[in-house]
Amino acid sequence: MIDLARLAPEPTGFAALEEATAHLDAPYAVVDLGAFAANARSLVTRAAGKPVRLASKSVRCRALTSAVLATDGFAGILALTLAEALWLAEDHEDVVVGYPTADREALCRLASSPQLLERVTLMVDDVAQLDLVSQCAPEGPAPIRVCLDLDASLRLLDGRVHLGVRRSPVHSVDQAVALARAVTARPRFRLVGLMAYEGQVAGLGDRTGSLARRLQIRAIQSASIAELARRRGAVVDAVREVADLEFVNGGGTGSIESTVAEDAVTEVAAGSGLYVPTLFDGYQRFRPLPSAYFVTTVVRRPVAGIATVSGGGWVASGVPAADRLPRPVWPEGLRLTSLEGAGEAQTPLAGAGADALGVGDRVWFRHAKAGELCERVNELHLVHDGQLVATVPTYRGEGRAFL
Repeated sequence: MIDLARLAPEPTGFAALEEATAHLDAPYAVVDLGAFAANARSLVTRAAGKPVRLASKSVRCRALTSAVLATDGFAGILALTLAEALWLAEDHEDVVVGYPTADREALCRLASSPQLLERVTLMVDDVAQLDLVSQCAPEGPAPIRVCLDLDASLRLLDGRVHLGVRRSPVHSVDQAVALARAVTARPRFRLVGLMAYEGQVAGLGDRTGSLARRLQIRAIQSASIAELARRRGAVVDAVREVADLEFVNGGGTGSIESTVAEDAVTEVAAGSGLYVPTLFDGYQRFRPLPSAYFVTTVVRRPVAGIATVSGGGWVASGVPAADRLPRPVWPEGLRLTSLEGAGEAQTPLAGAGADALGVGDRVWFRHAKAGELCERVNELHLVHDGQLVATVPTYRGEGRAFL
């Protein structure tokens, strides 16, 4: 077990990371445990006494997930899929599935296991989802635990303007109460929680682009925080009249301070702030330390001013744009080219640092998103204080691919 509390929360410089992993053949991925530990402590501090539920999709490594959950201030998992939740629930007692599921096989497994029924909570935002679960698992030794997903987007002009992610159709107090009553009317289910993810705050950086854009984003986020605090509080009060909620989950790495300030919220979700991908460079509210990298090798020098590495096209999900591409960060002075970007087979790199590179030299990259890095490698090499201290499998390394 990795004990994050005992690690010095200091990042390791690139030269030391390079030396510690020089014997490895690229491509490979590295986690700087000092920076990782510092980020874990920062998330807990920002949560101001409320527990942090770990978003496991942002880690995708069971060894690191267990290390985080053993750290004071963290409690429970927010999983990506039901199949992942069932797997993690073999070792952990409180796993909430962050999204609705239509996985029939996994639902049957859940419904037949007293231990899983006690440890795993499904996410719902529609009566049709309850119907599907009932069809797949009409009977079982105990009720299925359920959490309601409340839409946290900001809606203006009678709903004609939608600012935020498209998630739940449940937006108003009346809609939440109606769904809560539909859940509690069915003996097959037990309503235990409520969740609302304010993606327009947690997932949108306010320190990039022009000054006008930054001011616009901050104004939208300020208005959204105020509106959601009122509405979420009202929804929670009303739903508690229907069922005794065990938890109310909200937010993400980018919105911890504003989320935990709401009395109605009992816990906050976070995970990306542990690895700190490049999408988190654009936030004014906090300054976490990058801890996760992948490494490639220079394989050709086609012309002066260009060094080409093998592979590198590890592009993140979301709206296709430059901010979804990996970024070369060491040696300094490298950039992707506008014509090729990051490629599956090769990635040419330009910039002032290119001519200093030769065939066989390493280039370190940061991914644009957190856990998606682990879909590309079987192992994470953990470095602390200049030493390679462990090599642990990712989900992929354990033969697991959930979504």
